Amino acid sequence: MDRRQFIKNSTVALGSLASVEGDGRALTDEHEQPAAGTDEGPPKIGRPVRAVSIGFKPGLTLEEIAGLVDREGERGADIIALPETCRGQNDQSPEALDGATVSTLARMAAKHRTYIVCPIDRKDGDRRLNSAVLLDRRGQVACIYDKIYPFFEEFAQRPGVHPGEAVTVFPADFGRVGFAICFDVNWAPLWQRLSDFRAELVIWPSAYSAGRSLQSRAIDFNYYVMSATWTPDCLVYDVDGEQLLYEHNNMSNGTNVSRFTFDLDRCLFHQDINLPTKLADLLRDHGEDVEREKWLPMEGWFVLRAKRPGVSARALARRYGLEERRPYLGRSRCEIDKLRGWQFS
Repeated sequence: MDRRQFIKNSTVALGSLASVEGDGRALTDEHEQPAAGTDEGPPKIGRPVRAVSIGFKPGLTLEEIAGLVDREGERGADIIALPETCRGQNDQSPEALDGATVSTLARMAAKHRTYIVCPIDRKDGDRRLNSAVLLDRRGQVACIYDKIYPFFEEFAQRPGVHPGEAVTVFPADFGRVGFAICFDVNWAPLWQRLSDFRAELVIWPSAYSAGRSLQSRAIDFNYYVMSATWTPDCLVYDVDGEQLLYEHNNMSNGTNVSRFTFDLDRCLFHQDINLPTKLADLLRDHGEDVEREKWLPMEGWFVLRAKRPGVSARALARRYGLEERRPYLGRSRCEIDKLRGWQFS
C-alpha cells in the first residue's frame, strides 16, 4: 500500500469514528459524569481510568483466559487488555468475529460493564488478519484494529496474514483509545496518526516487550501507552515517556496481571508561547484547582493536573490560552508546510 492510500484509509477510519462522537459530549474535558458501568462513589480528581493488562504465553485454554478476565472484572475495571492473538496463531487458530473467543469475552464485558481488548487471529472471508477487537461495556464489538505491519513470519502462515489498512482510535466513554500491535512499534508514522486522531491512551498487545522502542512512542507523541504481552509482562509509559510501571510474570505461573489507573485529564505542554505569562496567570487564579505536576527543563516541557474534583486541568489551560504540545507541533507543521507551498503535512 502506498502512502496516499494509507492516509486515505486512516482518514476514512477517523471519519467513521466522528459519527460516533456526535452522539454526545462524553469526550469533552468538562464532562464530569462517571463512566458507564462504574460506581459513582466519592468525587474523583481528574479523569481516572482503571486499566488492566493480562499477559500470558500462548497455550491457555479459553476457559482459563475467561477466568482471568472474570476475576479482574470482579475487582472493577474500565478496560482490560489481553496479549496479541491471545489464543495463538497457528493452522487451527483463525476464527471469525462470532467465534468462541469473542463470544465468550463479550459475555465477560457485559457482565462486568467493562471494555475488553480481545486480540485474535481473525478470519474475515478469505482474509486472515491479526486483529485487536474492542468490546464495549455491553459486550458489543465497538471497533476492530487490524495490525498494519505483520511480522514477516506471519506472511508464511497458510493462509498468510493480510496487512491492516487503517489506524484506529475509538472514542470510549472515558476517553480516546488507540491501538497498535507488536511489530507496529517500529513505524513512527502509524503512531503519528494515532496522535493526529487524538489518542489519549494506546493499548499495545504484543508478543514481546519492546522496551525503549515502545517508550520512544510515548515520548514523541505524548499519550499514555500500556502493553499486554506473551513475555508475559506489562509496561506503562506516561505522557512524557517516563516509565510508570513494569511488571513481569507477577503471578509466578507464566501469567502477569497489572493494574494501573490513568488520569486522562493530565496534559503536557511545551514552554514555547505558554511561559511565563499564561501559566503564571493560570496558577495565580487557580492555584487551588490545578498544579504544575512536572517540569522537564531540558525538554522545555511541563505537565498540568487537577488537584480537586470537578476541575479539568485541560479545560482551564485552554481558557487561559495555553496550547498543548501535540496541537502546537501539528499547527507548527502545517504553517511550515504552507511556507514550502504544500497544502498539508
